[in-house]
This record gives sequence, structure tokens and C-alpha cells, in this order.
Amino acid sequence: MATDPTTPVARLRGGFSDWIADRVADLGAFMLDRVAAVGDVAIFTFRTLGWIVARRQRRDVLVPAFYQIGVLSLPVVALTGLFIGMVLAVQSYAQFRALGLQTRLGSVINLSLVRELGPVLAATMLAGRVGSAMAAELGTMRVTEQIDALESMGANPVYYLVVPRFLGCLVLIPTLTVMADFMGVLGGYLYSHLVLGIDYHHYWTNSREYVDAFDFLMGIFKSFFFGAAIALVSCHHGFHSGHGAEGVGRAATNAFVHSFVLILILDLFLGMWLNNVHDFFRPEGPRRLL
Repeated sequence: MATDPTTPVARLRGGFSDWIADRVADLGAFMLDRVAAVGDVAIFTFRTLGWIVARRQRRDVLVPAFYQIGVLSLPVVALTGLFIGMVLAVQSYAQFRALGLQTRLGSVINLSLVRELGPVLAATMLAGRVGSAMAAELGTMRVTEQIDALESMGANPVYYLVVPRFLGCLVLIPTLTVMADFMGVLGGYLYSHLVLGIDYHHYWTNSREYVDAFDFLMGIFKSFFFGAAIALVSCHHGFHSGHGAEGVGRAATNAFVHSFVLILILDLFLGMWLNNVHDFFRPEGPRRLL
């Protein structure tokens, strides 16, 4: 027996079905937008890499980008690394003292810095200071039609605007990572020796025992991926900025947020892979503090 569509129960069922259909349609549209966005970023990446290979970069364009990205970022990266090393010493000392391992504090501080915190902090500072600025700058150029003017004159905007910034992030983020590592190691040592009273001989001896060249190179290797991700994501958001000041501000915000999330994802998978590589080539097994 058919249900009368005019009854309250039938109307309720019809309304619930329409609500489910709307939610499924919204989810489908969201997934299609995300897939399209990933494809757009992939095309943008291939265009950028293609211009790097196809044409030599001009010195007068690269030098200002390198100065803005690398030189001006050194103070904030150095200051951040210095205090992160001190914070690690402060937070780790109580636990190590309870175990009677306070002389081995340097091994944990330095290992954490060169493998994880140094690259991630340098990349985060680069994303916050440079990535947002690149997105805002390119977004402003898009809103004011400067990018369209470059295209109308026969110049490729990816070559003139994106490639120098991409190369600056890719080439100079290892230097920033080294600076973050150095200042973090220095900050951890100064606080451990001068404030906590840990003997400097044991501090550095244990550091040399548990931190090897692979740990340092591991952080440098990851930093290349972080720099490339920051440049591509930030420039992509700037190139596709919305209209007006609101669109530029949203592009700058999204550039930092998406870059930071991508840095953490890359750090996870690269860390897992590099740890397996390290364990494979180290026959004596994992290092232990005890």
C-alpha cells in the first residue's frame, strides 16, 4: 500500500532524504575541488621545474630573491635556534637527572636538533616570514593585473616570478638549517654548562658518541624538500589569489598553513624512510643511552 505523500511521516522522510542527498553532493563537490587543486599544484610544479631546466636564470633576478629569502632570514632563524636549544636543556634535565644521566644531556639535545628540530624550525620560520610574503606579493600583483601585463608583453610570469623564489628557497634553506642547528647546539651547551653545571668534557664526548654525520646530513636532506614545498605552495596561492585585499590576505594565510602542514607530513615520511636507511647501514644496531 502506497504512502500518502501529504502525511507528516512522508514529508519527514522526504526531507531527510533530501538532506542526505545534499550532504552527499557537498562531499562530492568538496572531493572534486581537492582533486582539482592537487592537479593544479602538480601542473604548476611541472611548469616551474620545466623553466628551470629550459632556460638559464638571470643573475640580476636571482640575487635580490636570494638576499630576501636567505640573508634577511638568518637573524630570526638564529634566535629561534638558540632559545630552542635552551628550552630542550630546561625540559630534559629533570628527567635525565632522575635517571642519573645528566652528563648525557648533550647527546639528546644535539640529536634532536640536527635530525628534527633544526630543519623543521628553519622551514617553519621560512614559511612564516618568506612564504607568506611571497604569497602576498604575488597576490597583489595578480589583483593589480601586473601578472597579466607580463603575459601581454610576451614574458612568462612563472619564469620571472616563481623560478627565482623557488631556487632561493631550495638553495638557501640548507644554510638556514645549519644556522638553526649551530645556534641550537650552542644554546643547549651554554645553558647546560653555565646554568645546570654539567661538565663540558662529558657533554661533548657523549654528543660525539651519539650524533654522527648521517644525523646531520639527514636534516640537511629533508630541508631541500621543505624549501621546495614552501616555495611551490606559497607561489601557487599567490598566483591564484582572490580579488581585493581579502583575497590577498587569504592567500598569505593559506600559504603558511598549507606549507606548515606539508612540512610536518614530509618530515614524518622522510624521517621514517631515513631511519630505515640508517638502521640498514648500521650493523651494530640502534644507539642506546644506557
